[in-house]
Amino acid sequence: QVQLVESGGGLVQAGDSLSLSCAASGRTLMTYVMGWFRQSPGKEREFVAAITQSGGITDYSGSVKGRFTVSRDNAKNTVYLQMNSLKPEGTAVYYCATRPSSISHQKSDYYYWGQGTQVTVSS
Repeated sequence: QVQLVESGGGLVQAGDSLSLSCAASGRTLMTYVMGWFRQSPGKEREFVAAITQSGGITDYSGSVKGRFTVSRDNAKNTVYLQMNSLKPEGTAVYYCATRPSSISHQKSDYYYWGQGTQVTVSS
């Protein structure tokens, strides 16, 4: 069992930056791919970014590529999402999640989820 806790959300203005963290307990994250997803009101939860176990491979959705950076510190059992040049459409609850094996964009492929952290971007 893995417990995930996201933090770092808040209210920012368009163009600002924000850094999210996802801390894990219960089991080491070293064997898991880590993903970030987000969900806006009335919309499906969508893939944002993911990183492999070693951190050597990352993947992003087209809407955030070039602005967001996912990273991890396995010694701290923590994954990060650095978000730059935030846009109002980035307003959502952001979730981290884990899965074994390879990166997937499908939320149904992820086993454990955090409770999410709210990010609100004002225009």
